[in-house]
Amino acid sequence: MVLLVSEIKAAAPGKRLIDKDGLNLLRTKRGGKWIFRYSFAGKRRDMGIGSWPDISIADARRVRTRYAAMLVQGLDPISERSRQKAATAEQLARRDPTIEELIQLCFERRSHRMKNEASRQRWMSPLKVHIIPKIGRRRASELDAYIVRDAFLPIWRTKTESAKKAMLRLRMSLADGQLAGFKVDPFICDQAKHILGYVEHVETPITATPWQEVPALYAKLCKREAPSALALRWIIVTGTRSESARCTRYDEIEGDVWTVPAERMKGVRGSVTDFRVPLSSAAMEIVEECREFRFGDHLFPSTLGDKPLTQAAIAKILDKLGEPGRPHGFRTSFRSWVMDTDAASWEVAETALSHTIGNKVERSYARSDLLERRRVLMEAWGRFVCGKAINPLVELP
Repeated sequence: MVLLVSEIKAAAPGKRLIDKDGLNLLRTKRGGKWIFRYSFAGKRRDMGIGSWPDISIADARRVRTRYAAMLVQGLDPISERSRQKAATAEQLARRDPTIEELIQLCFERRSHRMKNEASRQRWMSPLKVHIIPKIGRRRASELDAYIVRDAFLPIWRTKTESAKKAMLRLRMSLADGQLAGFKVDPFICDQAKHILGYVEHVETPITATPWQEVPALYAKLCKREAPSALALRWIIVTGTRSESARCTRYDEIEGDVWTVPAERMKGVRGSVTDFRVPLSSAAMEIVEECREFRFGDHLFPSTLGDKPLTQAAIAKILDKLGEPGRPHGFRTSFRSWVMDTDAASWEVAETALSHTIGNKVERSYARSDLLERRRVLMEAWGRFVCGKAINPLVELP
């Protein structure tokens, strides 16, 4: 058996759900508790590995696999985890950690809120590539503004975006270290930025296809049967982000509503929720086309098996068609179309793009996701994209 999100949501509190290879989920009122059940030295042991939905099914399986590997090595996962925690505590007790150790501690404090492994790799990447090789072995007490300046100097004006991210995360690491009692000052980073000097960096927005040209492009995509073409059409008609769209599963679609799980929504873990997307007639046509050659659980499987398409595979078809616009840019195409044609109110258009509206207090009262109003908007957009309505405000049947 393979556990599905729909089964978890349908299960009553107190019920134990079984995935595979020892992974269990004990359903609770507010979510569930992941349990890795295994045998060691002739005794059965239950090991808690986190809660659902904070930890998704995919992440729980990865954790299970990591601990199962310990069993193969003759280690008891529970005992080994306790040993690792003790080792981490001992490291924390050191009064003068290295810069790399401070960065790692900062990362570990935040990694549980990052949605997936890709997010965690992106967080660490600028530091691993540009900073840790240069100053990672230095002790925190040795650090000063000029040491930081020298580390950032080669990339400060040539790779500005990476430099900004690395500086921000280094400062976060130093601030965490200071709060932990280590002799380090995060203001060093501010001093280093001042010494390095101002950099005028103009961010280049993602290239977007003009909305007037979308129907012609969509018609070309309709002539192609590849999963990448279908996925790109899905991105266009739903107005969703590529990560949310290309990983779509059949069990996420109920009737004409597609529910994107929180783990594929933009934002940190715990701050986002599942997002309902009303499917237009154009979107439902894509679902039916996918069912004709269904292979596995994903609407848009890769050639490597029942895995979702990669971002590169979707962008590649745009390159073949000579289209400069990028997948994420179709959200701009959709939003510009709404603005230029006055197709919907601001709050409906922003909600359709899953953007946060209002402040925390306003959102605590305004809890509607405007599904029905978005349904009308997305149907109009779908008709326009498919070339069935020149005037987007034409009355729908």
